[in-house]
Amino acid sequence: MSFASMLGGLTKNKISFVVIGGVAAAAHGSSRVTNDLDICYDANERDNVRALGRLLAKWAAYPRGIEKGLPFIMEERTLRGAPIMTLATTEGDIDVMDRIAGVGDYDAAYKHSEKISALGVNFRVLDLPSLIKAKRAAGRPRDFEHLPELETLLELRRRKT
Repeated sequence: MSFASMLGGLTKNKISFVVIGGVAAAAHGSSRVTNDLDICYDANERDNVRALGRLLAKWAAYPRGIEKGLPFIMEERTLRGAPIMTLATTEGDIDVMDRIAGVGDYDAAYKHSEKISALGVNFRVLDLPSLIKAKRAAGRPRDFEHLPELETLLELRRRKT
C-alpha cells in the first residue's frame, strides 16, 4: 500500500477531496498507524465524481469484506448510490465518503481543512478540531479510544499560540 501513490493519483487527476481519518490524524502528530486512506470528496461536482470513479476503476476498486468475483462496476453511478464506500484497490485500501459525521459535506470539510505537503504531494487534511468532532460523531470504540491523544495534540497546539 502506498499513501503517496494514492494521494498522488488523486491530485494528478484533479479530484477535489479532503483527507480525514487516520492519515489526517498522523498529519497532526498522532502516533496511531492506519491501514487505509479516508477521504471526503466533492459529490456536488459531477466531473469530480466521474473522475474519482474512473480513477478507482483504474485501481480495480472492489468493496472490502465482500466476496471476490461478485458483479461490481466502479463508476460515477456507483459512487452516487453509496455515500460511504470502503474499498480495496491495487494501490491500497481507501474509504471514500461524500460527507463526514459531525462535520458535514465536502464544502464543510474543505472549510475546516488545512493544506499540507507530505509524501511528495500537496493536499488538504481536516483540521484537528473538526477531526475530533468527526471521531466523536462516528461513535465507534476505536474512535473514542483515539480522542485523548487528539485532544492532547490540540491542547499542545493551543499552548504554542
